[in-house]
Amino acid sequence: MAEDSKLLEPLSTVVSFVLRLLIGILVFGFVLSLFDSNMHVGYGNPCVNADWISGSATDTDAAFNAKSGAHVSAIPQYCASHPSTYQNVLATLGELPSFILLIGGLFVLNSLLRAAARDGVYTPQTSSRLRLLGWWLLLGSLAAELIEATAKTALLATLTTEFSAGGWLGMWATPYLAVLTALGLITFARIMRVGVTMREDLAGTV
Repeated sequence: MAEDSKLLEPLSTVVSFVLRLLIGILVFGFVLSLFDSNMHVGYGNPCVNADWISGSATDTDAAFNAKSGAHVSAIPQYCASHPSTYQNVLATLGELPSFILLIGGLFVLNSLLRAAARDGVYTPQTSSRLRLLGWWLLLGSLAAELIEATAKTALLATLTTEFSAGGWLGMWATPYLAVLTALGLITFARIMRVGVTMREDLAGTV
């Protein structure tokens, strides 16, 4: 399957390198945290930006050197001075799902590329793994955004009294590109499966 392996470059090499690099960073960070009490693996920064709230004032314009006729909009960032365990957990949940989505996606993609290089690109197994990658990206991106928006909203509720449930909508950002890419992968997986079936039928008639 040397020819199929060449078809998968340079993506196969890049994905394998990035996956190893990220795993190495995680392992290094964990080991370092065992010897440094100031490091806490998994704890995010207990701050939340309220992007849907903004304001401006003369002092703000002067502080950021705005020219005449321009004004600077200030977006508040709420941070915990002495974060509790609950706030640290919420901060972590506000960032971790996207990282898990990335690592998991790289694992699935790396598995797909390695199997395709070994067994061939035009196989039912490659089609199935491509469909799995599409579903992982589709469901994972939506789940990650839901968890992160909910966690950030809950964290904000612990940091300000001027809070409403509608703030969740301000935290939510629909992952349009990820969803469209996922739907494309699922569609191409279906097309590939049909092509593989036709190829097998033709091979059987020759």
